[in-house]
Amino acid sequence: MDYAMLRTKLKQSAQNMIDYRRDFSDEEVWDVIDEVITSSGEADFLKIKDRKKLRKEIFDSLRRLDVLQKFVDDPSVTEIMINGCDHIFVEKDGVLSEIDEKFESEEKLRDVIQQIVAGCNRVVNEASPIVDARLAGGSRVNIVMNPVALNGPIVTIRRFPENPITMDELILKKSISKEAASFLETLVKAKYNIFISGGTGSGKTTFLNVLSGFIPKGERVITIEDSAELQLQGIANLVRLETRNANTEGCEEISIRDLIRASLRMRPDRIIVGEVRGAECWDMISGFNTGHSGGLSTGHANSARDMLSRLENMVMMGVEIPPAAIKQQIASGLEIIVHLGRLRDRSRKVLEISEVIGFENGEIITSELYKFVDKGTSLEGRVLGELEKVENLKNTGKLRLAGLSPAELFRP
Repeated sequence: MDYAMLRTKLKQSAQNMIDYRRDFSDEEVWDVIDEVITSSGEADFLKIKDRKKLRKEIFDSLRRLDVLQKFVDDPSVTEIMINGCDHIFVEKDGVLSEIDEKFESEEKLRDVIQQIVAGCNRVVNEASPIVDARLAGGSRVNIVMNPVALNGPIVTIRRFPENPITMDELILKKSISKEAASFLETLVKAKYNIFISGGTGSGKTTFLNVLSGFIPKGERVITIEDSAELQLQGIANLVRLETRNANTEGCEEISIRDLIRASLRMRPDRIIVGEVRGAECWDMISGFNTGHSGGLSTGHANSARDMLSRLENMVMMGVEIPPAAIKQQIASGLEIIVHLGRLRDRSRKVLEISEVIGFENGEIITSELYKFVDKGTSLEGRVLGELEKVENLKNTGKLRLAGLSPAELFRP
């Protein structure tokens, strides 16, 4: 009997011994697995390390995420993609590859999916086949089920590092220059409203976490997310809000728009919106324009300028006001846009830092402060280049209100 067949057989034996009419503890499940392996005799030919592996795999299948668990536990894995029960892809150290492991059946994959969504009070089924969720460790999960997904349940898991990345680490990785990092640190402390843009996988959430590390510890901060994944550190007065989907039990949907409106009554010093995708953009901009400075948020775009156009379109999803008025509100609410990108060598870098300086002749006026200059590729295939200063910050009023001088922007 080969290893896979043995594992399936012993797992089935363990399932038959578990009394599902009561809540079995993890320790009891481990005891059942040990008894099954010892009494079967069929695992005697395995080496000690293989028996330990078999024991853990059976436990993961019964109580955790089955074949996915070891990749969820692996800190070098950044993304897991499940295309039906037979095709699983893993991104490790920037390289995406298909793995040999598979779910034993589509039913088992569905069981794992239901376990994931139940853990964060979400529902996914044929009536509601798309859901965003998260794992206990904070990893982001997107699930698409039948009938939308034609080749079986699709699950995408984005892992975040257990220990949040710091700005010093980003500087060492050459994702940002030391001067630009100091510049952004001062802007965060002075409560400029900063928006982070970029494509999928460019590191927007990670960078938002890094910038949040510069928030003074005595402030009251409210985070608003579809699925809670931000890892803010060292802020005692922190309120974390997460959306809720409507369900068949009568619970109404609570959207990002609802949470932004509620947050304005919580006396926040700062509001952080994990990501804007639609009409909630208007509520975020309105909050930034009503005395709630120091806001941070992220969104998908191809450039800083493109992000402004996308914000206009998102606002128009929620309100019917003239485009010129929308642009004027965006120009008043946002002050800095940081654009990130993933380059041809798979490295993530800050590509642009722009200042929104006003509204004139029906258009939002911006000024490029820093720009990444591509200088070719090294023999090892690494992109050469650096983030170079282009212009000085023009709107320095918040620096003075915070007791800072423009010289603080470029301290060594």
